[in-house]
Amino acid sequence: MDCLLFSQWPYCEKRCTYCNFNKYIARSDNEEAVRSCLVQEARTLLQLSRVRRVSSVFFGGGTPSLAKPSTIRAVLEEISKSTYLPADAEITLEANPTSSGKSKLEQFRDVGVNRLSVGVQSLDDHDLLLLGRTHTASDAQRMVAEARKIFPGRTSVDVMFGLPGQTLASWHSTLHRLLEQCDDHVSLYQLTLERGTMMFKWKEKAQLAFPDQELTAQMYDDARRILQQAGFRQYEVSNFARNGAVSKHNLSYWLGKQYIGIGPGAHGRFVVHNTQGKRRQARIQTLEPEPWMKEVRSHGHGTRKVTEQNDFEILSELLVLSLRTDVGISHKRWRERSPTVSLHGLFEASQELRDLQENGLLLLDQNGLRCTWKGLAVLDSLLLPILSQFQESWTQSDNLEPHQPQTTA
Repeated sequence: MDCLLFSQWPYCEKRCTYCNFNKYIARSDNEEAVRSCLVQEARTLLQLSRVRRVSSVFFGGGTPSLAKPSTIRAVLEEISKSTYLPADAEITLEANPTSSGKSKLEQFRDVGVNRLSVGVQSLDDHDLLLLGRTHTASDAQRMVAEARKIFPGRTSVDVMFGLPGQTLASWHSTLHRLLEQCDDHVSLYQLTLERGTMMFKWKEKAQLAFPDQELTAQMYDDARRILQQAGFRQYEVSNFARNGAVSKHNLSYWLGKQYIGIGPGAHGRFVVHNTQGKRRQARIQTLEPEPWMKEVRSHGHGTRKVTEQNDFEILSELLVLSLRTDVGISHKRWRERSPTVSLHGLFEASQELRDLQENGLLLLDQNGLRCTWKGLAVLDSLLLPILSQFQESWTQSDNLEPHQPQTTA
């Protein structure tokens, strides 16, 4: 059995105006303690899972490029000691332009990182200022150029749309300038206003004007078209790659592979082999760094919440995640989990799903179920009827298991 591993670095230089992630302002005096706990938690959870092979590792955050390369090396060394980490495993690190110069990027490469995800977000200094980013457009351009030399073909960039005051013309300009400088992977994210963030408050007080829903939808559609013309394949709702540069880690996650999460607030989905029945568990680590470290020192891990997942919950997640990709879910993978409710059966029982197929949004054929190019753009509106029909069919097949109660570790 193999799985993915995600390592959460909880610190940032500052909190961006749109961000509600689990992150904290960086401290300079506790990295050694955080490193020790990340290593210990990796060891403990890998032993609990009895994983034989970790196929990819993703260092996310927060801003993991703020960590010392020695911290990244220590985690990778522990994974290699506890299980098999192939020499060609994909090892990704998220980085912000102001937290990693050329020399530090080279150090990350030397300790095992072989893929970089750069948080560009915008190439407009005014946008970056509104977002609360600590870098400028020139900082981002310089870092992307340096990263492409150190991680050729394996440098990804993140960019956002739907920003305050953004127009279709300015968005097109950003994309075209990005394409002049980026590597072979681009991630697009629509700005989401989360309650409790500074930007949400600005909108509540009408201090900023945001693009309406119709305009942001047009921005997304235009971006897909522009990237496709530049040779990119949209292999997931928000992710585009050319020359085969897909993120193996993220693609495996969307296709339902098990993953272990270490670090404050990390999530995981894996089978714990010392539990009766060997059910897959959904696990969440303690959010705050200091309590998390205390729990790791006491128990070997800082898992705060554990929920055993039944087959219906696992299949529902598999549907949602797989349909985010351009390959969808095959009949074979579906039957492995659902021998009594087939994908064809869902459509036979639902006129609404057949209508979605007739309208060119879903495609069900001998390969399996997937969204069309048109359907990927409106995935959220497709999931409700699909999941509703799945729940009805599952219940009628007398397979529905009682919801497993949540437990606290």
